Amino acid sequence: MAIRVTSGMMSTQMLSNLNRNLNRMDNMSNQISSGRKINKPSDDPVGVTYALRYRAELASNEQYQSNTDAAVSWLDATDTTMQQSGNVMQRLKELTVQGSSGTVPQSGLDAIKLEVEELQKQMINIGNSQIRGKYIFNGQNYDKAPYELSGSITQYSQINTDDKPVNYSIGDQSIFQINTPGSDYFGSSTEDDNVFKIMDDLVNALNSGDYEAVGSQADKIESRSIKMQSCISEVGARTNRVELVQARLTDYNLNLTSLQSKTEDADIASLMIQATSAQTIYEAALKSSAQIMQPSLMDFMR
Repeated sequence: MAIRVTSGMMSTQMLSNLNRNLNRMDNMSNQISSGRKINKPSDDPVGVTYALRYRAELASNEQYQSNTDAAVSWLDATDTTMQQSGNVMQRLKELTVQGSSGTVPQSGLDAIKLEVEELQKQMINIGNSQIRGKYIFNGQNYDKAPYELSGSITQYSQINTDDKPVNYSIGDQSIFQINTPGSDYFGSSTEDDNVFKIMDDLVNALNSGDYEAVGSQADKIESRSIKMQSCISEVGARTNRVELVQARLTDYNLNLTSLQSKTEDADIASLMIQATSAQTIYEAALKSSAQIMQPSLMDFMR
């Protein structure tokens, strides 16, 4: 049985098709103007899930990158500071050799003593080095200067710095220690080759003109220098590892950004072509609808 097609049915169908085309044009216009193909969850429910995951991973990766940048800065500052202390130790060794010679008069020993005292002040300044307001040789107590005298502490050789690690998170389940305790580098209060104890003993020996006591500090200086060099090597190894992590995080960030772009970003060139095509179709539909719906009420009354 044939179905009678009325003018109302035709009008309704035409309006439905026109609205559908108009809605399609509106969606493409939104994507073109925003540059995104997902502007609301209903646009692509599955894509939204992936997009949120990529955003969360990018945020975490950016924090890890920030942590590695801070770690490199800390390690670079530590390396520079250690190199400076190495120069002090080299000069201290030269003065010890010079002062142990029995041909140097007391006036010469006094001059050497004055320079050793200045070197000690320089070493203290190095021990209290900071980066961004944090003391690099005082473990987790980085808000306090490690080498300061107090009522019970009358000599710097009596000081033991905090040895707790300063850890940075540089990846998922990857914790990295960036600090070197001052007691490991300069020596603890129980070690004979504590750099400050060496300097104190050297000053006393020079002041009393004891050439043998001056010469006995040379071995301790050499022992401490070797330990310092070991710490410098460790800092270098840490720096190399962090730089490798930095490179990996950069690559991972590029990968995530690419995946996010493929999920969220609109293909503007393709959309422009589709929008032009949709507009042509819409205009053609308007013209054809006008032709079909031309009969008026008077035409049906004839």
